[in-house]
Amino acid sequence: MLISILLGEGDLTFKLIYVGMYLIAIILSFSFHEWAHAHAAYRNGDYTARNLGRMTLNPLAHIDPLGFLMILIVGFGWAKPVPVNPNNYRKYRKGEFQVSMAGIFTNIIISLISAFIYVAVYTAEILTGTEIPEMVYTFLTIMGYLNVALAVFNFLPVFPLDGFHLFELLFGRKFPKAVLWMHNHGRIVLYIFFGLSFIMSRFGVSIVGSVAEFVFDGFIQLFWLVAKIIMNLFLI
Repeated sequence: MLISILLGEGDLTFKLIYVGMYLIAIILSFSFHEWAHAHAAYRNGDYTARNLGRMTLNPLAHIDPLGFLMILIVGFGWAKPVPVNPNNYRKYRKGEFQVSMAGIFTNIIISLISAFIYVAVYTAEILTGTEIPEMVYTFLTIMGYLNVALAVFNFLPVFPLDGFHLFELLFGRKFPKAVLWMHNHGRIVLYIFFGLSFIMSRFGVSIVGSVAEFVFDGFIQLFWLVAKIIMNLFLI
């Protein structure tokens, strides 16, 4: 995706800026996502990730070379999973749930913050008449869409994604064969998913992207509604 943008038509400077912002956004998002897993594990009694230097926001600790390559090609990829030892959790089910949800929850929070800042900047622009550079809105939009997309993607019940750990925690005893099959074939399923995503992107179709756009636009509309109410009550 990013490579196709650079090779496509349009102003080269704008394309370089856009790709740069996208890479910064996804590296930051991955770092927060993986840090959240490590921090949640630490809070639940497992120090594995901290001891291996993964409880950090330093992107170098979390970048996976193949996952980063997929970002350049497809526009979406993955970071190195944070190593955890569930046997160290003080309460296994609570720890497994919180660690699995930590990354997803963090991505949603980042998206909400991006939407809030987007509306706050836009509101300030209206009230003060100050023109805000379009790149500010572009970056906030990328951060918002991207983090919802990461949350949706990681919620899929496919090994080794967070959604699979939640599925195993909640339904593992009822569907042991499905859990075992996914353990053995989950990565193949992911590769197929990325392949289909790449093919569909050639036709302008992205299921995860469409969901992300819908959700982030909803966040924007929610905060904009609140901003209009505040302006009508106190400022206008």
